[in-house]
Amino acid sequence: MSIKQQMMTAGAVCVAAVCASHSYGQAYLSSLRGQIRIDGSSTVYPITEAVAEEFAEVAPNVRITVGISGTGGGFKRFTVGETDISDASRPIKLKEYQATQKNGVDFIEIPVAYDGLSIVVNKANTWADQLTVDDLKKIFLSGSTVSTWKDIRAEWPDVPVKIYAPGTDSGTFDYFKEVVAGKTGAIRSDMSVSEDDNVLVRGVSGETGGIGFFGCAYFFENKDKLRAVPIVNPTTDEPVSPTAKTIESGAYAPFSRPLFIYVNRESADRPAVKAFVKYYLEEGPELAEEVGYVKLPKSVYTLAARKFANQHTGTHYLDKDGNKVHGSIVEVYK
Repeated sequence: MSIKQQMMTAGAVCVAAVCASHSYGQAYLSSLRGQIRIDGSSTVYPITEAVAEEFAEVAPNVRITVGISGTGGGFKRFTVGETDISDASRPIKLKEYQATQKNGVDFIEIPVAYDGLSIVVNKANTWADQLTVDDLKKIFLSGSTVSTWKDIRAEWPDVPVKIYAPGTDSGTFDYFKEVVAGKTGAIRSDMSVSEDDNVLVRGVSGETGGIGFFGCAYFFENKDKLRAVPIVNPTTDEPVSPTAKTIESGAYAPFSRPLFIYVNRESADRPAVKAFVKYYLEEGPELAEEVGYVKLPKSVYTLAARKFANQHTGTHYLDKDGNKVHGSIVEVYK
């Protein structure tokens, strides 16, 4: 059963309980009208789609569309005011922030869950028991001479490496590139790419020497088809697999990351959008876990809800000079 099918079943069962616990009454939610346009990250899509499906049960007259054009593609639309909400698997970049300012689009940044970017291989790959960041550099960096697994480590078999990766508009690609290539490096171009993570799943599962990467939810849903390779933590030198526990603790380093939605401040004045975002903040943490992601600390959700209520615009991830802010989400959102 797919994520969407699971969530539709779950939504039908728990809708009454959700209505009873939600800050808005059923009568008010039923009275809402309008359209909400959402686009962006394929990684965040399962959470937003799950929230949208349950919200549709309690607010049936609100039409919600959720696209998956990638984080970068979503921001291109969001920064010119084409969408109300942008799903993002990374924080907004300086050039994207500048575009919002140029076009008069104020926004509210809301973290929604943790993800662990998972490095996956074919089930038949029994030799790659762990990978270091240096191994990933060998495989993925521009100018790489790796064509078989034996080129990575001499003791591994002479099986061709076939790489599957998110498109360059994807926040997952951006995050992976930042970790593996750094600010000045580049990722090799001879890869099979797609903004649809399900295409990547099929690619890796169909090639003995396949390797790819995407959000942990897609790995958790496809454990029967793929294997996640433990990544050596650069601090502890211990190989760590992506699990809810290792992602939340940060032990799955350097590939644990927060996920976001960005809300157009003007759109947030519309009753349907305001109700949907409040619903997302209240129900999203549990739904994020149900579709395979990890809840953020309660303090972060509390602050995000306060920011939304007060229409606190801007990003925590760029300082006043436009430099990128680093650190755990708890540190950044203090």
